[in-house]
Amino acid sequence: MKRLSSIILVTLVVVTGCTKGFLDINKDPNNPSTVSLNLLLTGAEQGLAYDMGFTNDARGARGLTEVLSVYVHQIVVRENQDQYGANGAQFDINNAWSDFYSSQTVSGLPDYIGTMENVTVLISQATTNNYRHYAGIGKLLKAYGFSQFVDAFADVPFSEANQFGSNGLRYPKYDKGADIYKQLFALIDEAIADLQAPNGALEPGKDDLFYGGDVKKWIRFANSLKLKLYNQVRLVQDVSGPVSQLVSGGNLFSQTSDGFMMKYGSQVAPDDRNPGFSEYYATQKSHYISPWFYEIMKGYNPRLFTGIRDPRIPYYFYNQNSKDGGSQNPTEYRDSAFISIYFGSTGTNRNSSQDNSMTVFGLYPVGGRYDAGDAIVVTAGSGTGAAPLRLLTYADVLYIEAELMNAGVLAGDPRAKLSAAIDESFKQVDFVANLAKGGQNVPTIVGTGATNYRNSILGVYDGRASAKDKLEVIVTQKWIQAFGFSGDTYSDYRRTGFPILFNPNDPTMAPGGFAQPPLLGNPTLPPPQARVPVALGRNYPLSLPWPNVDIQVNPNAPAQKQPDITPVFWDK
Repeated sequence: MKRLSSIILVTLVVVTGCTKGFLDINKDPNNPSTVSLNLLLTGAEQGLAYDMGFTNDARGARGLTEVLSVYVHQIVVRENQDQYGANGAQFDINNAWSDFYSSQTVSGLPDYIGTMENVTVLISQATTNNYRHYAGIGKLLKAYGFSQFVDAFADVPFSEANQFGSNGLRYPKYDKGADIYKQLFALIDEAIADLQAPNGALEPGKDDLFYGGDVKKWIRFANSLKLKLYNQVRLVQDVSGPVSQLVSGGNLFSQTSDGFMMKYGSQVAPDDRNPGFSEYYATQKSHYISPWFYEIMKGYNPRLFTGIRDPRIPYYFYNQNSKDGGSQNPTEYRDSAFISIYFGSTGTNRNSSQDNSMTVFGLYPVGGRYDAGDAIVVTAGSGTGAAPLRLLTYADVLYIEAELMNAGVLAGDPRAKLSAAIDESFKQVDFVANLAKGGQNVPTIVGTGATNYRNSILGVYDGRASAKDKLEVIVTQKWIQAFGFSGDTYSDYRRTGFPILFNPNDPTMAPGGFAQPPLLGNPTLPPPQARVPVALGRNYPLSLPWPNVDIQVNPNAPAQKQPDITPVFWDK
């Protein structure tokens, strides 16, 4: 790709945020037809994944999961998103937005900057040259990316976004989320038609990081994405007809490898590892595993899955400390080898450094270390980083079908579908482990333990009387399997109210404003383990704030929203 190195141009890019169309480097003014489709496709796909996942590198945090994993109580951090405090100045929100919309490619910065600008040029050039398979892939990347941005931000630039190069629109208006969604369904249908059509001489292959140019898999993804979006809007419109048609058509995901996943590698230079793996070699670790998430998987939660230990724990989390070893500093939350901090904590040990003793990401979410009880301080050599970012999986589709059946929108047996979804969730762990384990000795998880766990969860499901209570089991299981990408979980919670999340203001969770770690959890101190003061002064955010990088310079941008009273259109 052509690169711009002018300091003045770099400054303009930073100032103008998503309105940086005048730096349309994808169109060489001297030779506008020479841009390589394979470079555009690879850059767009990599950029999309970086905008969505755990992404925190030398340029700073910029993946939406950096914020949303805290909002769905899988991760705890000390940054603003604790206590739901992410704001318009939040660097990860601003960076994700800028990287998504920008037309920026600057010397010294990666080629994936400018996801939707790459997609826009990709679709245009592919259509002009009758490379319809490239055009179809581009349209699906656009549909997926904008659906996630609507789900996160509510209203966003769409119809006028990335249009400076074609019609001089520098400051795009913000479109209503409901209007965008209608166009996304049409865009997916266009993409399917393109993918089914005869193509020109140029076919996508290795430049397609998701499916290697496999058109059939892209079509299955298109249908699975439509099913997800119909489920997303089921509370505000009747979707029973198109949902039944999609499922009866049988061209959805049908095996683990069908999933829409960015498959990362283990290469260091250039780095193609899962961006979330950067926690292993960061100078200061920042992602603590949520005790709420951990306790539900451990079977400690008194109201859900009580006494049912999840066999996925050693694949999900890695304990740097031993079960009886001393921690780096006094701990706030400890359960034997597991060390973390609470969401909303105001305790004296909240800010103590635990880089060498805290529990970190494991093998499954980022390609880290499988926890065999060896208790080492992790480094870049402790894992491969080769875990894929799982944006939409076969397991997700099965959970979606179970939800639709449970709601009476789709004919079928929701219990049987939930059973299949749990089984697939465990197959997915083995799939990731085989990609990411490297030289680690990692046992296969599918087997008796996984079967017993599934049967125990189905027993909980059977004990629930109402459809709403059964829905909690379905969505909570979906939440557990999604660890590593939090976009859809954030949407699920706002749509359904599940999973139940930790609330410092709930007297059943934090009596008197105190959370209680496991009484015998810290073997280095006499019991009981001390209570921790927790607080929450904000309501749950129904959408993310718009980034200052755009609303402060774009005259067509709305005034900043109040996130707790600004829902997405499908949030009834």
